[in-house]
Amino acid sequence: MRAWVVEVPGPIGDGPLRRVERPEPVPGPRALLVRVSCCGVCRTDLHLAEGDLPPRRAAVVPGHEVVGVVQAVGSGVGRFAVGDRVGVAWLGGTDGSCRFCRRGEENLCERPVFTGWDVDGGYAEACLVDERYAYRLPDGVEDEEAAPLLCAGIIGYRALRCAAVPPGGALGIYGFGGSAHLTAQVALAQGLRVHVLTRGEANRRLAAELGADSVGSAEDLPPEPLDGAILFAPAGGLVPLALRALDRGATLAVAGIWLSAIPSLDYAGELFGERRLRSVTANTRQDGEEFLRLAARLGVRARTVPYPMDEAPAALADLASGRFSGAAVLHT
Repeated sequence: MRAWVVEVPGPIGDGPLRRVERPEPVPGPRALLVRVSCCGVCRTDLHLAEGDLPPRRAAVVPGHEVVGVVQAVGSGVGRFAVGDRVGVAWLGGTDGSCRFCRRGEENLCERPVFTGWDVDGGYAEACLVDERYAYRLPDGVEDEEAAPLLCAGIIGYRALRCAAVPPGGALGIYGFGGSAHLTAQVALAQGLRVHVLTRGEANRRLAAELGADSVGSAEDLPPEPLDGAILFAPAGGLVPLALRALDRGATLAVAGIWLSAIPSLDYAGELFGERRLRSVTANTRQDGEEFLRLAARLGVRARTVPYPMDEAPAALADLASGRFSGAAVLHT
């Protein structure tokens, strides 16, 4: 099969991705071989390619928003059968025995496995997934629209929960890409007031089209104190700005796995009043199942930009440069 691998991480313009041919993988116990239909392009893939996230194995295949069909199964598989449509997401495995897993917090597992970082992902014609970490996808959602739900959607949903905005409250969203535009749809459908603060005219137009209550620059103050906020942009410089926009007792959730340096915080102006700053490290499988059901019920739809799998480097370069709004999706 053909696949893209991260050979030597570096600036995306210098070609850290390389196209290779390698044997098609064989599913072991509890594993599925998935024939890839499409794979979403996540900012985490960009951080991996450029070296912000050090690769955990040589020549890893990135991609963790994978939609495809089960082509073969290993021994002991019981949840899926050949021909089933499945989704492969970021969380690819947990040890099930550490103190966090034992108390139901597998998102904090001490020995996790992540798709496209620890194990090969979906920038390829096929990939493997442990059937326990694969998802059934909602009927009526096309493959291209389903792909961004598998990370951008799931992580955005967890970040929304972590922001803990009370019913009818005001949510701030900083940055408005693939994850944020899905999260905003959920928040609006749930009756929250949504204030989007982002760079880029195309992103602002998309936020307005989706019904945001206000849209402004990331450096602006929202029109009212925020009952919670999510930082999707990987810009640590926005953390103090977002904290200052929070009402007393509110939470800023940082949704990305990588963030640039956070400037010094002013305790009185940015943290006092029991404001909270927390990260979103990963999701649980329960988060994923809940979000996929909710997305289907609420009619959440991804705004997508298709690319042929052959153009994966161009898709990442366009993501880095902000050349599209919504989410890019690679097609095999």
